[in-house]
Amino acid sequence: MEQVGGEDIGGRTPVRQVIGASFIGTALEWYDYFIYGTAAALVFPELYFPGFSELSATLASFATFGVGFFARPVGAVVFGHYGDRIGRKAMLVATLLIMGVATFLIGVLPTYGSIGILAPIALVVLRLLQGFAVGGEWGGAVLMAVEYSTRERRGFHGSWPQMGAPAGLVLSTGVFAIFSALPEEQFMVWGWRGPFLLSVVLVVVGLFIRARIAETPVFSRVRETDTEAGMPIVDVFRTYPRNVVLATGVRISIDVAYYIFAVYSLTYVTEQLGLPSSTVLLGLFIAATIELFTMPAYGALSDRVGPRPVLIGGAVFLGLFALPFFWMLNTQVNMVIWLALILGLSVGHAAGYGPLASFIARLFGARVRYSGTSISYQLAGVLGGALAPSIAVLLYAAIAGPELIAVYMAALCLLTVVCVYLASNFPGDAEEEEQLVAERQETTI
Repeated sequence: MEQVGGEDIGGRTPVRQVIGASFIGTALEWYDYFIYGTAAALVFPELYFPGFSELSATLASFATFGVGFFARPVGAVVFGHYGDRIGRKAMLVATLLIMGVATFLIGVLPTYGSIGILAPIALVVLRLLQGFAVGGEWGGAVLMAVEYSTRERRGFHGSWPQMGAPAGLVLSTGVFAIFSALPEEQFMVWGWRGPFLLSVVLVVVGLFIRARIAETPVFSRVRETDTEAGMPIVDVFRTYPRNVVLATGVRISIDVAYYIFAVYSLTYVTEQLGLPSSTVLLGLFIAATIELFTMPAYGALSDRVGPRPVLIGGAVFLGLFALPFFWMLNTQVNMVIWLALILGLSVGHAAGYGPLASFIARLFGARVRYSGTSISYQLAGVLGGALAPSIAVLLYAAIAGPELIAVYMAALCLLTVVCVYLASNFPGDAEEEEQLVAERQETTI
């Protein structure tokens, strides 16, 4: 669909408004998701798993963090089904609402000391709801941006919902840093709840913004031609099984690296190096802020040189940087630790994550694109990010050093390089060509 001055000539929502809504809504959802990760590293071991050894409590806390990832493929299937059947917009409103309710309830959840074993059980249930919502969020937000975009700017526009991840990290670490400045006793009693309760305000803002955008031109055409898939997830695995595997492999190392840098580093610096959590929180805040600029830059670069070189370059950098990252943390010098986080997130992760949306979206046809992109992305989350902090804890404990963690990261980066290289079938491009031809014919007639 041709666009002039940022607006669709068919009178639909301006593309700037669409990518802005995708970015803001995604940032709010990731804010909710990341404050849980921060709390899992700093608060939950003591409040919800008392009586455990330090290692066991940390593993149990990270396990509750990980269960959210296992709900994400379920969310991908459910929201992908309806996103391909009735539209992208409605699913984005639903996912944001579910995430907001679950996050608020975590903020008022009693601890183990108040209700015993019911506390960690309820924590797991609410985490599952968070994961369910995020499972449907990414695919919808990405497709709103990519399907409104012209081919020439698809990488750049697709990077905007990707920017929701560092924006959510900026919000979550910034808010947590403010509340963690309280005296430790007050922070552990009530201060940690503040970031969760604040999500109510953010969700209301996000719902207002998302309710004002129109359906994507691509899905509108699918609906107008009455070609919606009957069972989208079945059609995905029947028609594009190879692309599901490749898309999952493309993302997996990017996801693992992110959660090692953004979540496990908190545990590593506080427990292994004995430094205050504020050191990492400030570094994450700086790195994520810079990533808000580098990520769209990589997206724009992918429009100029193609997404493959950018994705492969990001994966190679992450693999080579895995061990130096821990060497830099081990210096225990604040500036060096911050630089490590900046290099890991603002350079390596941004290069892999920025062009990822448009690349994966091209691997699936419009009729099943919500389901295909969502399930691939979330399967990578289960196999990658869900397990990464816990695997890192165990690998460090095995040899009392980070070397095995670096090998783990590098091996998955190699897998990503191979999958990017092998992903050569882009049915989305073929459909786009057919649509452009049809539109030209209609215009001529």
